[in-house]
Amino acid sequence: MVRIGCVSKANFHHRIIAPSLLAANFSRIGEEVARAVKAGADWLHLDVMDGHFVDNISFGPAIVEAVNQSNGIFLDTHLMISRPDHYLQRFIDAGADLITVHVEADHDVSETLQRIRNAGLQAGLALNPATPIERAAPFFDQIDLLLCMTVVPGFGGQAFMTEVLKKISAAAELRASGKHAFHIEVDGGIDAVTAAACAAAGANVMVAGSSTFRAPDMAAAIRAIREA
Repeated sequence: MVRIGCVSKANFHHRIIAPSLLAANFSRIGEEVARAVKAGADWLHLDVMDGHFVDNISFGPAIVEAVNQSNGIFLDTHLMISRPDHYLQRFIDAGADLITVHVEADHDVSETLQRIRNAGLQAGLALNPATPIERAAPFFDQIDLLLCMTVVPGFGGQAFMTEVLKKISAAAELRASGKHAFHIEVDGGIDAVTAAACAAAGANVMVAGSSTFRAPDMAAAIRAIREA
């Protein structure tokens, strides 16, 4: 099934907006997801945190499954967990469309990425702000998306780290060489202003939590990030 918001890798100039469920009202998750879809979200970003890899706990595969069953939006699932290899199958079964794992986590990165792709899903690789792009380079042929964290992962509402723009530009240059094909995603402190800077650097997938779900007009907020 082609999910709502599923975009071909061939079109990296198409800006994808992925509101982060972490900023939603958890007492009304179904309604919040529907609100994001109605407001124009392309993807829904699901931040999974285990309290070990990052100093926060969010939700697990049960929430991913509930969101999956509620509508057809593309589920961009970000595993901020120490052992993504151990829990991977649970998120595959829950209905994730794209699963992103961290290069810094305790797992065989290549093997985990291959398992994601073997399951018919898109595979992403995430880099923390302090992690150089060289750590991801050996895996470029295995990924559909490179996530450059623009805050230290774990909590929403943090300020955007401008120093990550150099990493985004470096990733975009490598992609432009024609040897690799992957979306470049940014996550953390993204609003209309920072989205413009990230897009100029080469990013095309914008994860936005507080600036979308907590905006007075979510549709206007998404439109502003898309057009910035």
